[in-house]
Amino acid sequence: MKSQAALNKQGKQRFKFVNDIISELKKVTWPTRREATYLTTLVIIFTVVVAIVLGVIDYGFSKLMNVILLR
Repeated sequence: MKSQAALNKQGKQRFKFVNDIISELKKVTWPTRREATYLTTLVIIFTVVVAIVLGVIDYGFSKLMNVILLR
């Protein structure tokens, strides 16, 4: 069984860890609402474009395989 001192030390380490996290988060330069909206829109547009390209490639390969396999 752990001693009281060991449990107390463990609790202090956890509390220090949480304080370190809070301290680091205060140093972060957060984007403005406008920047966040712009970047989110950019990611959504990029995702849609990539999905369309991959869909077209998949459709083309499936048609090609049907032509080759079902001669």
